[in-house]
Amino acid sequence: MITIVIIALLLLVALLTIGVPLPFCFGGSLMFMSIVGGVNMKGMMLWGLGQITNPVLLCVPLFIFAGTLMSESGIAKYLLDFVNTFVGRIRGGIGVVAAVACAIIGAISGSAFTGVAATGPILIPRMEEEGYPRGFATALVTCSSILGLLIPPSVTMIVYGWVTETSILACFLATVGPGILITFLFSVVNLVMARKFDLKLEPKLPIKEKMQLVRKRTWKALPALMMPVIILGGIYGGIMTPTEAAGVAVVYSIPVGFFVYRGLTGRNFFDIAWNAATAVGAIMVMIIVCLMLSQTFVMLRVPQAIVAGLFSITQSKVILLILVNLLLFFIGMIVNDITGIILTAPLLLPLMQAMGIDPIQFAAIIGVNLAMGGLTPPYASVLYLGMRIGKVEFMDILKPTLLFLAVGVVPVVLLTSFWPDLSLFLPRVMGFLH
Repeated sequence: MITIVIIALLLLVALLTIGVPLPFCFGGSLMFMSIVGGVNMKGMMLWGLGQITNPVLLCVPLFIFAGTLMSESGIAKYLLDFVNTFVGRIRGGIGVVAAVACAIIGAISGSAFTGVAATGPILIPRMEEEGYPRGFATALVTCSSILGLLIPPSVTMIVYGWVTETSILACFLATVGPGILITFLFSVVNLVMARKFDLKLEPKLPIKEKMQLVRKRTWKALPALMMPVIILGGIYGGIMTPTEAAGVAVVYSIPVGFFVYRGLTGRNFFDIAWNAATAVGAIMVMIIVCLMLSQTFVMLRVPQAIVAGLFSITQSKVILLILVNLLLFFIGMIVNDITGIILTAPLLLPLMQAMGIDPIQFAAIIGVNLAMGGLTPPYASVLYLGMRIGKVEFMDILKPTLLFLAVGVVPVVLLTSFWPDLSLFLPRVMGFLH
């Protein structure tokens, strides 16, 4: 049976490599398991439909819709102006604005795509005007957008908590530390590189004028700043579940977009809803097929085989963690983050628990690794979107992207794996761990 599973995985990788759409890749591997492995497809489909109707998953389309509304409504623009008020006149300050703004937008939408789509068209031209190379500016905005997968509420952590039956709130908290650290490292890399660029800075304002500007932009950005306060305050205050918070985010975005910032109109609202619905439909089909394949592997006791196989090779926790990180990095290179979590979390969690790794820490490990996958070809969906928005060629964005990955993400992957307190400190403070 293990031979059949290996062939099914090789078939999956082959289909992914040649560019077959994701649902058909997993469907093909599942069909092979059904024909050769004797899996009851009818029973598996009924099980999958039962899982996909779980109310927890309702927050996925709602957060996607909220993020799309935020991108088009003007909320992102006023958030950028607010952050730019404090650091925009410092050398390299606008790069810090990019990293911090993407973190804030991630705290609202839970999506990497929203970050780059909302900030890229505004920030990249402005950074180029200041003297940044367009490739570097695009790389900074694109890489910073993965913070949307780490700063809560994160769609990937919702899916992880649902698949592994781990507290979603604890998973949210687990990625806060790594997310803040990546934001800081990206900002440092930007400030160091800014010294090499011939930047044109705006003249510094007198204290009185600066305070007036701060008050003006804070007042304009207040409705946008209230979004993360309402969403995160509601979730962690026990007032709302993540699903209810996602609904509130949508309900809040609509009047703010129509009547406060006026970025939404009757014409573009229906286009936004259509685009969000199309994206949600594709994601849900992918989730159910991937979930069925993952459950098939669980039924065939593949997780137990993985644990036994790796422990027969080595008992070293360090080596095993390195192997797991390499596997997650490879998975992130060929599938998106949600698919990667559904496919790998049920398979690897027994191994991590056997090594003494808490499921909450594993949420952070898998989250950071798969976030990095959005920037690494051949999948690299976030990177390709950033290239399209920034209007740059692959070779222009490649070198700075590798710099941000090497200095800003890889060290955090290692720290998250080998320093548990980075991801477990906040869950412990909030009472999820004892």
